[in-house]
Amino acid sequence: MFINYITLMLINLVAGLFLLAGYVYFGLDHAYQKRWIPGFGMTGAIALVTGLHMTFTWPVRGIFNIAYGEMTVLFGILFLSASLALALGWDLLTVAVYAFFAGLAAIVIGVRIINLNLTRNPLLSGIGFILTGLGGVCAAPTLYLKTNRKWRLFGAILLVIAALIFAFVGYLAYWNHLADYSNWQPLPMRTP
Repeated sequence: MFINYITLMLINLVAGLFLLAGYVYFGLDHAYQKRWIPGFGMTGAIALVTGLHMTFTWPVRGIFNIAYGEMTVLFGILFLSASLALALGWDLLTVAVYAFFAGLAAIVIGVRIINLNLTRNPLLSGIGFILTGLGGVCAAPTLYLKTNRKWRLFGAILLVIAALIFAFVGYLAYWNHLADYSNWQPLPMRTP
């Protein structure tokens, strides 16, 4: 048995998706963009650090390091870049182009999670990845259609549904991890 932090990554993803849904619906055409910088920055920092660590060290079983680690790196760099772009008044188009390709990867991973019957609830997890990926794929069109409230509402709803799926998965994972790891001790503390 080993300790992992996928729970932290999932709840950070939930926070990020809710923030992004709020930004898409309420903030995209608002004059004061800087209010979104702290939330995007926090989300991005946690995602980038945990994702890079998972990608380089592979602390969990096999493919989960790819699905969660690598996707979290992409999510993290997107949020940090968005935060930086908003802070400096830069256009978000290049961030949205990057989000398109990261979103495609998330869709592929979601389909493959369902196909390989991975995780404790592959259909729900796969749909979460697919919906999150669709959010990335739709980022550039959303920037282009930012005056279209119906399109932005659709995008925000898509992101909220993805966030709710990952909230369910993440909080259930916390519940299970607290039970599963209640007796776990680091190697130096174990008695022979």
